[in-house]
Amino acid sequence: MPRFKFQLEGVLQHRKNIEEEKQRALAIVLAQLQQLKNDLADLDRLSRGALADLRENRLIGSLDMSFLAAHRRFTGSVQRKALAIVQKMALVQREIDQARAALAEAAKQRKIIEKLRERQLERWQDQQHRQELDELDDIGMQLAFRQLGEAQLDDLLRGDP
Repeated sequence: MPRFKFQLEGVLQHRKNIEEEKQRALAIVLAQLQQLKNDLADLDRLSRGALADLRENRLIGSLDMSFLAAHRRFTGSVQRKALAIVQKMALVQREIDQARAALAEAAKQRKIIEKLRERQLERWQDQQHRQELDELDDIGMQLAFRQLGEAQLDDLLRGDP
């Protein structure tokens, strides 16, 4: 039995490869966002820990003003770092949006070729089915003709006109 051969199989494979590439690119950008979120959480823990230490240990008895000033500078520094991370997160989020759009477009292009393949396969299967029916009809006609010929031969041999 003949096999279906899709002429654009190479194009379909290429589009699948492009889609996988876009998935990897999206995964990389998502990993960057997660790393930034982790960095922000680390800064938050550091800031909360320093504040808890200040409240529990440094505000009892005589106050060390130089330590309080250093703590204030440290808190400002952490806030600036957090702000920089948030700004990077916004940029990365835009990259994520672009990567998702590119992935969606790649998937759309792949699906177009897959749909074309499905339609061609359907047409090919219909053609194969029609061909099989034609062959069966031919075989049936040959059998009927052979049976008719044998019946006429029998009639001639018996002497019936």
